[in-house]
Amino acid sequence: MDEPVIQALSSQTCDLIAVRDQRDRAAFGRLFDHFAPRLKAMMVKGGLRDGSAEDAVQDVMLAVWHKAAQFDPHRADAAGWIYGIARNRRIDLARRRPLAQPEDLPEIESDAPDPAQILALQQEASHLVAALCRLAPEQAEALRAAYFDDIPHSRISEMTGLPLGTIKSRIRLGLERLRHELRKIAP
Repeated sequence: MDEPVIQALSSQTCDLIAVRDQRDRAAFGRLFDHFAPRLKAMMVKGGLRDGSAEDAVQDVMLAVWHKAAQFDPHRADAAGWIYGIARNRRIDLARRRPLAQPEDLPEIESDAPDPAQILALQQEASHLVAALCRLAPEQAEALRAAYFDDIPHSRISEMTGLPLGTIKSRIRLGLERLRHELRKIAP
């Protein structure tokens, strides 16, 4: 009755049963030859380096030899059982890796401006406000609408009822005057 069941099993499962029941070294050698390269690829893909992956494969196959008595072909085939041991070994190795220490972590640069930058920006803003106040009111209004309120020139023209060319001229003349005013304060 057992013979038909054994015939339906894979050759690896039959070899693992031989290791389990008879401590068959030749069967274990065949298992090792079949699974070692596959387990190594699994370990490397899981993040282990080449040398430590080979060590992990050795550990897994040693566990297969020592735990073969626990193998039950009715619960899993040889591949599933061996890959389960390998998966657990890989998880154990990942848990044992030391966590990065604070001194090992790169220092994150802050995007926040430092106090000197804040002061410089505030000074530039106050100079800009002062220069805008010295412009003709119609130029200042056109610049504020175009650059501070982000209103398109055509929309400013519609809002004021002035021709588009007049709005563009006021903006251009206002910018030239601002450049001239701000150039006086630049170091």
